[in-house]
Amino acid sequence: MKTLLRNITIIAFSILAGGSLVSAEETDKASAQKIYTVGFAQDTLSNDWRAAQVNEVKRELEKHPNIRFIVTDAKGSAARQTFDFERLADEGADILVTSPRDVRSMTPVVADVMKRGIPVILLSRRIMSDDFTTFIGADDREIARKAARYLAKELKGKGRVVMLKGVATATTAIARAEGFIEELKNYPGIKIVAQPTANYRRNIAIKEMEKVIDAGIKFDAVYAHSDSMATGARMAMEMAGIDPKSIKIVGIDYIPEAREAIRKGEQSASFTYPTAGRQGAEAVLKLIRGESLQKEQSIPFTLVTKENVEQVDTIFK
Repeated sequence: MKTLLRNITIIAFSILAGGSLVSAEETDKASAQKIYTVGFAQDTLSNDWRAAQVNEVKRELEKHPNIRFIVTDAKGSAARQTFDFERLADEGADILVTSPRDVRSMTPVVADVMKRGIPVILLSRRIMSDDFTTFIGADDREIARKAARYLAKELKGKGRVVMLKGVATATTAIARAEGFIEELKNYPGIKIVAQPTANYRRNIAIKEMEKVIDAGIKFDAVYAHSDSMATGARMAMEMAGIDPKSIKIVGIDYIPEAREAIRKGEQSASFTYPTAGRQGAEAVLKLIRGESLQKEQSIPFTLVTKENVEQVDTIFK
């Protein structure tokens, strides 16, 4: 098999023994069998959730010595992710995995790769068509609706909310905004007073919340599309002399810092948002074995509050 991705920056996890799917006891037979190359064109590895997603796929696939796993890091660039995805296909990947940063730019690229006979697994983020092999992820729109209902209850039907939005071109952020806004129509006493975009990043969330505070916008709650942004919001509040305990804050992901904040009373709630990495790896293995896949696989989620924070594990350590 030819050398992969000579001309782009990659992080490669390679298991170089040959073989079709084999057990550890059969590795001596592997050298005469096919090595499967699985490429993951990731949006960014600087985000801890995105890095955890990649690592979860890696942990599962490295158990199989006949699989070479290659990861590309687009560093938050939609154009670079598209380029990485196409190059993985051009250089001979047998199966591709991705979580599209930009739904519009990735849709035709994924469709083209599918036409070439290369299966594509979408994790957590969608494209605009059904030209993919399988999508695996949680229901972002339903999470958003539940977040709206939770805040409506906590605010007793009246209040002002800042919504910190994720990557504007990603289907996760689109659904998390639309679902929240749709549900709030049932609670006319609750208004969204600001909708800054912070791209799922703590540092950007700090800056955006500072702008909200400096503008004199009053708010009673923060709905953040990710717990990383909820953390940034809390940091901005503290620097401005606002006690996070006085604000209802809801995030998504349930990362370790969210758990600590809920324990301390500095965040009201979070929703677990599994990376779907393990399920993605299982889908890869099924494809290699020639098994069929469901078009959609929904990952369950859980609302975490102070009532159950000690019983629900974070999505990664």
